[in-house]
Amino acid sequence: MQYKNATRIEHFFITGFPGLSVQYYAPVSLLLLIVFLAIVFGNIFILVLVKCEQCLHKPTYLIFCHVALSDLGFGIATLPKIISKYWFDNSFIEFNTCFVQMFFVHYLGSVHSLFLMVMALDRFMAISFPLRYPSAFTNKTVSIICGVSWFVSMSWMTFIVIHAYMLPYCNSNVIAQCYCDHYTITSLSCEVRKDVQDFSLGGAMFFLLVPLTFIFFSYFAIIGVVMKISNQDGRMKTLSTCTPQLLITLLYYMPRCFVYLANYLGFSLSFPVRILVVMLYSQIPAAVNPLIYCFKTKDIKECLRKRFKMAKVYVGITEH
Repeated sequence: MQYKNATRIEHFFITGFPGLSVQYYAPVSLLLLIVFLAIVFGNIFILVLVKCEQCLHKPTYLIFCHVALSDLGFGIATLPKIISKYWFDNSFIEFNTCFVQMFFVHYLGSVHSLFLMVMALDRFMAISFPLRYPSAFTNKTVSIICGVSWFVSMSWMTFIVIHAYMLPYCNSNVIAQCYCDHYTITSLSCEVRKDVQDFSLGGAMFFLLVPLTFIFFSYFAIIGVVMKISNQDGRMKTLSTCTPQLLITLLYYMPRCFVYLANYLGFSLSFPVRILVVMLYSQIPAAVNPLIYCFKTKDIKECLRKRFKMAKVYVGITEH
């Protein structure tokens, strides 16, 4: 069917959390603003700390920086618009802007998943091949792997978004979501093409399941190596080096797997609950990850402790 005479819509209308009473707009916008500020300041803090501390110029912390950068970008790409909806009652998003947001939503989500795989590779190499690790897994190696991850995700998502952008849009312009995502937007097309959505779903499953499979087998192998360590303290110390990566990985994958598994088993979440769950699993990890870096990573805790002591000494000197 041709839609040459149809009027193409110029903007979309974001519904946000459906059924939310106007009296809760201010508290919700304030809560979202707090999450946004936590994401921005927390991840910038990690980037600056690793940059300034020479002792953190190691592959593990370089990977943390890439994860922090993807978290920061995702928060900036998604939260300001939904905050403005509830703060200023501004629900409209321009047509082209929506597709730009769509690109960053899926691009940063996919590259984040790849970085989690690189994290698992880092721990696998460090624990399984401790003697070869310093020479095999250098900062240069990590930069190349992470650079390839940025590029591969960008190439794939650019194609998917352009494919969606070329569809005719002349029907409803109401986005039943808090931000522009591929499935929601393409469902609004005058010509809903299943091949476009299936291709996007295939890409999403690739960037989700391939890293997850690698992570699963990596940590399974790590556990096998750790169990061969005869000393109990040695086993605990070795496993503790994986704690930040495991927590970050679980925060990212568990809610997503829960949603996909619930759908597969026929347990459908109500529409408002689904949107809330999506917002929680897409935003909370980005806000919490910096705290995990600071409180669960030995080297970063030591750096912060030294900084704090130096600050106390400086304050004491200035007071006298």
